[in-house]
Amino acid sequence: MANIKSAKKRAKQTIKRRAKNLNRKTAIKSAIRKVEDALKAGESKEATVALFKTAEAELARAKSKCVMHRNTSARKISTLAKKIAVSYKTEKSAKPTKKAAEKAE
Repeated sequence: MANIKSAKKRAKQTIKRRAKNLNRKTAIKSAIRKVEDALKAGESKEATVALFKTAEAELARAKSKCVMHRNTSARKISTLAKKIAVSYKTEKSAKPTKKAAEKAE
């Protein structure tokens, strides 16, 4: 244990910060898990997007509080967005390619 007063204070602050950071990381993991569970369960697109926005906010907050590196946060958001886009993609919304248009003629 530290003997100097300022070092004791820093030790207390470190303990508090670590607890907050662990809570934030747990909340992020839970939010991501909820989105992935909603995708597996086949919930409506609106419900899944609402859960995604919550997860995105948690990740952005973690990035701003330096709990997580900005690239890690961006990667996780991107991965979730891609999963949502793929699972709710319909045949009508997909753009036909040039090759597909040429074959149709």
